[in-house]
Amino acid sequence: MSAPWKPGPGNRDPFSAFICDDATLDLLRTVASDLGFAPEKCAQGGLRTAVQSLSVAASPTILMIDLSECGDPLNDINALAEVCEPGTVVIALGRVNDVRLYRQLMASGIHDYLLKPVTASQLKDTLTQARDAATAPRAGGAEVAKSHIATAVIGTRGGVGASTLATSLGWLFATEHKLPTALLDLDVHFGTAALSLDLEPGRGLIDAIANPSRIDGLFIERAMIRAHENLAILSAEAPITSALTTDGAAFVQLEEEFRQSFDMSVVDLPRNMLIAFPHLLANVNSVVLVTEMTLASARDAIRLLSWLRTAAPNAQPLIVANKVHPGAGEIGKADFEASIEHKVHFSIPFDQKVAVSAAKLGQTLAEAGGPTKTGATLRAIARAVVDSSPDVAVDLAEPESSSLLGRFDLKSLMAKKPFATGKAA
Repeated sequence: MSAPWKPGPGNRDPFSAFICDDATLDLLRTVASDLGFAPEKCAQGGLRTAVQSLSVAASPTILMIDLSECGDPLNDINALAEVCEPGTVVIALGRVNDVRLYRQLMASGIHDYLLKPVTASQLKDTLTQARDAATAPRAGGAEVAKSHIATAVIGTRGGVGASTLATSLGWLFATEHKLPTALLDLDVHFGTAALSLDLEPGRGLIDAIANPSRIDGLFIERAMIRAHENLAILSAEAPITSALTTDGAAFVQLEEEFRQSFDMSVVDLPRNMLIAFPHLLANVNSVVLVTEMTLASARDAIRLLSWLRTAAPNAQPLIVANKVHPGAGEIGKADFEASIEHKVHFSIPFDQKVAVSAAKLGQTLAEAGGPTKTGATLRAIARAVVDSSPDVAVDLAEPESSSLLGRFDLKSLMAKKPFATGKAA
């Protein structure tokens, strides 16, 4: 028998378990005792009992829960996450033998999922690995987390140029920063990432959606299209007559594989997908919000920034105004910033000549823009993402007014002639 394992700082127990059936409970108590854990911390009951117990007590360092009585394991896991303290290593047991459920549980942050009935050796190996994970130096883990930068590019409206910016960022990361980069275009029917680089998209993304369990390092190597030695693309042109149904497990798994295989990843994320798959931004470092200086874009920028406060509080937002004309626009920059209560970090000038050249040559806007002002701005955005420069951080505190009309002084905007130049009337 091992010597009793001492808990870390604070009042957290090193181990607790909530098991539904007597046979597994008795087996676990024996294994826990052999590993130096207190067997009396193995209690009768499933996930619901665990949630009730942890809502009034500190969560343990290692927590084992039984999902056998759960009708909706994923939803119940979310309830558990609300009462678990950060850093808790969670091991789940269950009777459902489904690889999709396994991947979804792992994506939600579970350390491991064991299929019942379990053996003593399985329990011992899993608990040993969990203990190693719990006692691993935090500094080392931080370095691993920083080794990959994930960026999502979202347009406030259709046609604002989010896809154009996403391909440019991917190209810049790969060519000028020399970083292995993955570019994922999640517009599966009308994506333009491959088209922008004069490439055939292939079937990789469609196959991934249809068979999430196939996604691994080898699949990534075979399915992605190489645009450059450091740039790989996963895009699609699915027939518009076929509706692809997915629960999002494939997208989460792709993001996980990107973190293992690339230094950078760029996800061209259609805004409608945020509603269906909010978990896509769970591990994103930067969100590039692409907008135009219009009333409709301002309204949706407000809504998206509010959504990001809840869904991706750890992601650094960069607001990029695209297709900015040198003359008077629908809304001036100062008025736009005042309405959304955030700084516009970068403004990409409208340059039809560069855009036409990029389309004709099958190049990204950054490559075709070269030394122009458009190209220089795109390079500055890429540097901000790579460097995570603190001077572009945005305060996502909840604004005092949630009313759109309260944020726009529409009378003053309409009174300006010409319409809103950004200077005081």
